[in-house]
Amino acid sequence: MYRIASRKALNPTMIQLEIEAPLVARKAKPGQFIILRVDEEGERIPLTVAGTDPAAGTVKIIFQVVGATTEKLKHKQAGESIQDFAGPLGVATHTEGLRNVCVIGGGAGCAIAMPVAEEFHRLGAKVTSIIGFRNKDLLILEEEFRSFSDELIVMTDDGSYGRAGNVTIPLKEKLEAGEKFDMIITIGPLIMMKFVVAAAKPFGVPVTASMNPIMIDGTGMCGGCRITLVQDGKRVTKFACVDGPDFNGYEIDFDEAMSRGRMYAEYERHAYDEACNLFQGA
Repeated sequence: MYRIASRKALNPTMIQLEIEAPLVARKAKPGQFIILRVDEEGERIPLTVAGTDPAAGTVKIIFQVVGATTEKLKHKQAGESIQDFAGPLGVATHTEGLRNVCVIGGGAGCAIAMPVAEEFHRLGAKVTSIIGFRNKDLLILEEEFRSFSDELIVMTDDGSYGRAGNVTIPLKEKLEAGEKFDMIITIGPLIMMKFVVAAAKPFGVPVTASMNPIMIDGTGMCGGCRITLVQDGKRVTKFACVDGPDFNGYEIDFDEAMSRGRMYAEYERHAYDEACNLFQGA
């Protein structure tokens, strides 16, 4: 069992937990993830490591309440425990030799983008962070991003905070003004990452996209997290849990990834409703 050291609501749908997991805390790097189970009968879900404190032996995770398991996890309080917390898994984000980077996060993806920005800042790179949300009420981690960024740009779809519009607007402005990024790292909804890649392509700037498809075992055996890359005109299958989660954005078949991501939407909605009914009746 893994004890919850602290719990904090970041907005109406996003929760931050610190989990006591000393072995994971010592080894985890930005970009890697863990797989947890809330209880013995629970499903396995992947969550990206949002920060570690090796001295305290804790790992920070941030999740959005979207399904049955995250609904159960939402009701866990500090001092309680969860069943399993396995990791770190996946390949850490590449940071070596990059001196000028743009980190772009969208919605819940900002929880993954934040430790990446922090690591680049620690290494002395120039960090431009662009984060986007539907509205002001869903904003998270603004102060953290500000402390790790040379420049922070906040976007909201409805203009209720920061600038109005999506994250590609300031990205295009930067690129058209001659900004020479060594790398753009984008983490968020698939449709957002697809358009970030499209915006960067005319300028030839490398783009890394963090993929978070359906995962089960986290070791590459189940095949649930497979994605398709197009390399030299050939379609190549990769597994996000062992080959990623970071991939060359120009190679990803985003349309296929979005189609696969919708496969279990109806089942997950049914499971979520059951979990909600369970807690309402408690």
